[in-house]
Amino acid sequence: MSDAAGRREAPDARGALPAERPALSPLGIAMRRFRRNRLALVGLGMLLGVVGACAAGIVWDRLAVWTGRPEPYLHLLPGIHPQPPSLADPFGTDPLGRDVLARTLIGGCISLGVGLASAAISVFIGTFWGLVAGYTGRGVDTAMMRFVDVLYGLPYVLVVILLIVVVPDRAIGLGFLGPDAEIPSVWVRTAVLFAAIGGVSWLTMARVVRGQALSLRETPFVEAARAMGAGHARIVLHEVLPNLMGTILVCATLTVPLAILQESFLSFLGLGVPPPMASWGTLASEAIEAFNPVRTYWWLLLFPCLFLAATLMGLNFVGDGLRDAFDPRSR
Repeated sequence: MSDAAGRREAPDARGALPAERPALSPLGIAMRRFRRNRLALVGLGMLLGVVGACAAGIVWDRLAVWTGRPEPYLHLLPGIHPQPPSLADPFGTDPLGRDVLARTLIGGCISLGVGLASAAISVFIGTFWGLVAGYTGRGVDTAMMRFVDVLYGLPYVLVVILLIVVVPDRAIGLGFLGPDAEIPSVWVRTAVLFAAIGGVSWLTMARVVRGQALSLRETPFVEAARAMGAGHARIVLHEVLPNLMGTILVCATLTVPLAILQESFLSFLGLGVPPPMASWGTLASEAIEAFNPVRTYWWLLLFPCLFLAATLMGLNFVGDGLRDAFDPRSR
């Protein structure tokens, strides 16, 4: 035996030969590849930083309420406003004297919540629709995907605006809440945003999942499960769906920034969460309204847009890293 062969067969620190080491699962391989992607790790760090800052803003606001102090998110500071950034107000104040830092952090929670909830709705509907269409095939597949094509032809912004306009601002008399119970408009409008954005964002997810399901239903392991007498539901849940998790995860990370952008755009148009609540889109809209030829209040627009840009950049970096990690052709 040569020295090179001896070195290859030398045991490791635990006394196991290389051939005895357990093989990594596909998920383990993907996570190892993701950890080696520096840009993806940078994006994950940016995303965690934004989420942590927004969570700290919520804690800061709640602590002020619990200790009997004015709520920084809505409190009107005395004096002439807006004021530029200072030590007392790092992000400055808006024209009504409210702290821009508090409104940016708590508004980020609303934007992130709308994005995550809308993406969850989109992933659920798109995965179900694509799985059923791709696995069933034939006439069912044709009918389901033609419906998707029709929805693709509609301007999604108009569909979202229509849903927001049709649903009333307040929900009254909802069963267990009592006949005279009333849900505040901020919760109704936010729930409508969840449903509206998620209800028009699942089309791409459905197409991607359907294409993958079409290729997976003819694979040997699916044929083997079918030959052993497994039912369609078991094949879909135990054979097809686990092999789609990588694709679904990547699509979900790319759907979240799209949903956040849509919410910010609708809030910029005045169709987002109603005042005094705010999101990054409404803060940008208020900043544009405060601009005038005499003086530019740059801090009103800069800080919400910086947080929005950092979030979108981090999500896209993470999505690209997951796509590369789960792509079997790049292994």
